[in-house]
Amino acid sequence: MRTRGALLVAGTTSDAGKSVVTAGICRWLARRGVRVAPFKAQNMSLNSYVTAGGAEIGRAQAVQAQAAGLEPAADMNPILLKPGSDRRSQVVLLGQPVADVDAMEYGELRSLLRETALESFGRLRDAYDVVVCEGAGSPAEINLRRGDIANMGLARAANLPVVVVGDIDRGGVFAAFYGTVGLLDAADQSLISGFVVNKFRGAKELLEPGLAMLRSVTGREVYGVLPWLDGLWLDVEDSLALDGRSVAVGEPHGRQTLRVAVVRLPRISNFTDLDALAAEPGVVVRFVRGPGELDDADLVVLPGSRATVDDLAWLRRTGLATALAARQGPILGVCGGFQMLGREIVDEVESGAGRVEGLGLLPVRVEFAAAKTLARPSGRAYGHPVTAYEIHHGVATVEGGEPFLDGCRVANVWGTTWHGALENDAFRRAFLADVAARAGRDFTPAPGTDFARLREDRLDALGDLVERHLDTDALLRLIEQGPPNVPVLPPGAPGVPGAPGVPGVPGVPAAG
Repeated sequence: MRTRGALLVAGTTSDAGKSVVTAGICRWLARRGVRVAPFKAQNMSLNSYVTAGGAEIGRAQAVQAQAAGLEPAADMNPILLKPGSDRRSQVVLLGQPVADVDAMEYGELRSLLRETALESFGRLRDAYDVVVCEGAGSPAEINLRRGDIANMGLARAANLPVVVVGDIDRGGVFAAFYGTVGLLDAADQSLISGFVVNKFRGAKELLEPGLAMLRSVTGREVYGVLPWLDGLWLDVEDSLALDGRSVAVGEPHGRQTLRVAVVRLPRISNFTDLDALAAEPGVVVRFVRGPGELDDADLVVLPGSRATVDDLAWLRRTGLATALAARQGPILGVCGGFQMLGREIVDEVESGAGRVEGLGLLPVRVEFAAAKTLARPSGRAYGHPVTAYEIHHGVATVEGGEPFLDGCRVANVWGTTWHGALENDAFRRAFLADVAARAGRDFTPAPGTDFARLREDRLDALGDLVERHLDTDALLRLIEQGPPNVPVLPPGAPGVPGAPGVPGVPGVPAAG
């Protein structure tokens, strides 16, 4: 069946489920034989991935590309913002860092970013039958509307139908749906085509009165209700999704579990590295913030960071640095975490702090370079092949210890700049077996865990959710025919100064 068009998946909030719904729609369409590509015009995330062409994009878009059966590409996420503090972010444009800006400086780049995003979208639209776009945050962030690129700014520019996803598990979803539409001006409202309820637990019949009223008061479709499904920790973008998270999959293969404590750094990045550990039966992964939480851990992981020197200072303020230095059990540092474990960091680039003393647990000296390393390295460890990816400004010089990937090991401390190494099954099992032996735990890695297969199974599960619980015929019509005729809800915000209008919408100027 020939299907052509595009769709924007927006959300009432961050972490409402935009990323997974987008991935599910991509997988559902791909299984129908539709040539589909994902797109997110602008992504603010510290979880990223390196494409085969050496471009850095959001990790979620890489997984959505996998859902569509594609190799990830820079056009799928042309603008990536990586916060380094509460006020400044690195701007990655078409996979390469171009600036480090605050909010005012970002405004000066707005025209360039908008043009780049629309060009990328145009190339995908020309190359594929369907483009499924993911929004960012909420389209009702009206304080940011004038400069918006990822939500209604994109939808207006490309005349995209918009489906809004709401997380009912948080509560207040009906008010969030109505409020999202009602806060938008008439031109934006004309593109909001309907809603998807996400993460529902219980009998759908209990929702029907609310769904019927939502249809009545908004004049828009409810395209379906997606049930809560355990085990879909699929490359989340938002670090807020880590709060309170403790993950264990299945019973241990040996007699005991293996307890992994991941330090929840303020600027934690690429924490998806730990998904492969959490996928191992009997491995319990916890994200921790205090030194006392390390006491019963068999392995402590110091993960990546977008603000290595600042997060190192946080380790010292919280007492975690002292606890790590006194620890006898295994520690793994990845990228920024590896850099912190070294003897010295020289940073005139990211923090401007100059020379900073590291934790001193590994014989490594790190100097930050202006150019970012973006690579897809490969090697061997524990006798097994390893493929990975690198994203860092800090260049590590190893001055001792035993080789470990591109880094080193000293006693019970390992360090590497390689992200994704733990996704290599044979290497991961050998590493965990070594950790368990050093920690004195009767834990044996399960021999059959296939992380790549597990990710494919999760993507298939998302495709199944879409196919079974959404009105797919209505979604296909929406993709092919564009936004339906829908009413304007009161109060309806006034038009956005400087934003193009939609022809035929009263009171809103049309684009010239």
